[in-house]
Amino acid sequence: MRRPWAVLAAIAALLLSGCGYNSLQTQDEQIKAAWSEVLNQYQRRADLVPNLVNTVKGYAAQEERVLTEVTNARAKVGTIQATPELINDPQAFAKFQQAQGELSGALSRLLVVSENYPQLKSDAAFRDLQAQLEGTENRITVARNRYIQSVQDYNVTVRRFPSNLTAKAFGYQIKPNFTVENEAEVAKPPKVDFAPAPKSPQG
Repeated sequence: MRRPWAVLAAIAALLLSGCGYNSLQTQDEQIKAAWSEVLNQYQRRADLVPNLVNTVKGYAAQEERVLTEVTNARAKVGTIQATPELINDPQAFAKFQQAQGELSGALSRLLVVSENYPQLKSDAAFRDLQAQLEGTENRITVARNRYIQSVQDYNVTVRRFPSNLTAKAFGYQIKPNFTVENEAEVAKPPKVDFAPAPKSPQG
């Protein structure tokens, strides 16, 4: 004969699994894993910035404004503590996304400027850094999309009945998510007119 506490534990486990508790636990862990990968890829990009800036500076030191934008954007990213708690704080999450979006935009403008310097474009170190940056941007996109999907699945569980009752009882709340449209707008490179300048009249 089973002991009463064993029977109660079995009933409790059955009830919890039926009301979404297990799903919330699983999805919360998936979000943490996806977030870690997002941070890894963003850090990979940040680590490329100093070498990229120094390489460009060697050929285009006069592009001080763009170089400063990239440096300042990277510094701003570095001031944000991307702790695990950040994904539960909408305001902190928004600041994190804004900072990363500003760095994306600054890097895009830097690459546009580099088109004006054939010697820079032919430099092996620059080509390697550019390839690494492009690969990292692709990995960021993949990691971010996985995170977005994980948060969407979790948020549906938090809102949906009867799992919303379980979420409320155990303190599971809606998590903020990336707004892809806003970040894409920030990262959009400026339009550059490569048309030749008009010739000055000869006197």
